[in-house]
Amino acid sequence: MEVAANCSLRVKRPLLDPRFEGYKLSLEPLPCYQLELDAAVAEVKLRDDQYTLEHMHAFGMYNYLHCDSWYQDSVYYVDNLGRIMNLTVMLDTALGKPREVFRLPADLIAYDDRLCASIHFTSSTWVTLSDGTGRLYLIGTGERGNSASEKWEIMFNEELGNPFIIIHSISLLKAEEHSIATLLLRIEREELDMKGSGFYVSLEWVTISKKNKDKRKYEITKRNILHGKSVPHYAAIEPDGNGLMIVSYKSFTFVQVGQNLEESKDEDMSEKIKEPLYYWQQTEDDLTVTVSLPEDCTKEDIQIQFLPDHVNVVLKGQRFLEGNLYSSIDHESSTWIIKENNSLEISLIKKNEGLTWPELVVGDKQGEFIRDSAQCAAIAERLMHLTSDELVNLGSNQYLFSVIVDPKEMPCFCLRHDVDALLWQPHSSNQDDMWEHIATFNALGYVQASKRDKKFFACAPNYSYAALCECLRRVFIYRQPTPMSTVLYNRKEGRQVGQVAKQQVASLETSDPILGFQATNERLFVLTTKNLFLIKVNTEN
Repeated sequence: MEVAANCSLRVKRPLLDPRFEGYKLSLEPLPCYQLELDAAVAEVKLRDDQYTLEHMHAFGMYNYLHCDSWYQDSVYYVDNLGRIMNLTVMLDTALGKPREVFRLPADLIAYDDRLCASIHFTSSTWVTLSDGTGRLYLIGTGERGNSASEKWEIMFNEELGNPFIIIHSISLLKAEEHSIATLLLRIEREELDMKGSGFYVSLEWVTISKKNKDKRKYEITKRNILHGKSVPHYAAIEPDGNGLMIVSYKSFTFVQVGQNLEESKDEDMSEKIKEPLYYWQQTEDDLTVTVSLPEDCTKEDIQIQFLPDHVNVVLKGQRFLEGNLYSSIDHESSTWIIKENNSLEISLIKKNEGLTWPELVVGDKQGEFIRDSAQCAAIAERLMHLTSDELVNLGSNQYLFSVIVDPKEMPCFCLRHDVDALLWQPHSSNQDDMWEHIATFNALGYVQASKRDKKFFACAPNYSYAALCECLRRVFIYRQPTPMSTVLYNRKEGRQVGQVAKQQVASLETSDPILGFQATNERLFVLTTKNLFLIKVNTEN
């Protein structure tokens, strides 16, 4: 893993509108079309043993409707017959019935502890699929939407342990090797956790590969596992497959960093688990390094040299630790002492007070950083972890939702900024500007806070509107400001208003709970247990 870096979210001031007038309720009717489903949606309700807030976030609030961002206005869901059903809209007035594109081989009803089936559209020709029982499928689909070439075929099918849901996947082609990297989420029971909820969140980053020149099947080549104590708001694999970006209330740490599984089969497991050579801690002012000394080591056997940016520790004539420090120290004030428990304690005074060091010696992996409980609590409150090695302080910027603007890039995420809602596009390749502010929904951060019963939040990929729905029936649409066709004046300020932002409300003719919600540039799709509703929002792209 690379060295951690503190990054910031840079707001583009030209995208903010300090003179925004607010939303005007429009009574213009919204065309709404209703399709009755042949079979009910395969909803999986929470069991009695899934009682925590994390279970509710991950599974209780699951979005059962999936949008294929590679193709315009194409949505999918899984019904209780195990069928993957698709509706692709070309003309609103000539809607067809959802069509079956694939059927899961397993009888899902037979599994008592299953989760909801999940789908992710990896590329224009690949889909990752979970049946909710712990089995992962890679599906080659051909060009979806093209009846001549579309054919869903299983290319990989393997049991991966406890049930999971898929939260992201990407397709990679490097040096004649095709790989699919996918991110799986589980909530596991933690037997030793006596103080907390008794559960932890597990993210498994699995890479499945096949060399084109070989006729071998696809097989797992890497497995990385991260653990945390909260379900992430957002998690995505970087487009190059080299990192993760995670938005979470509490931090995630790697508990298993998988090497290439083919190369590591013959490795001795005892060599992988090594005791750290030293432990280190830090405060805002200094760092403390602790080394366990051999029994016969004396003061005369220790030589330590402090330089402003360098440290050199020699024990019994052997170089123990040497290298460039992460940041500068006050080398004249730094000291060392032998403690009563036969340990060496080195105190380094920071030159830059308040700077958090992500590592002690640049590139050195032999030590282990020890963080006390107070620091852990403070960091959990303050930090959002966006990758395994990049951190950004969100402060009071509430996470709202995510949306795919460009399927070749990572999903965007929307954060509350003061009263507004700001949309951010991650760029993992640009270290100087990793998160780009691409759009603003004026006052939406404030407006959404009043919607106590909101369940799903979304926006159009072209940012023309944002929408949210409640658990039952009602859908709220907030449009971007558009020029006025008539003259309108602000009475308080006596000035002409050139633009107005409309709010519209749609009420669905059903008493069934809303299970899925997706927005495209022209339409909103709303899924209930037995119906799929289509709301026409925009008449043109």
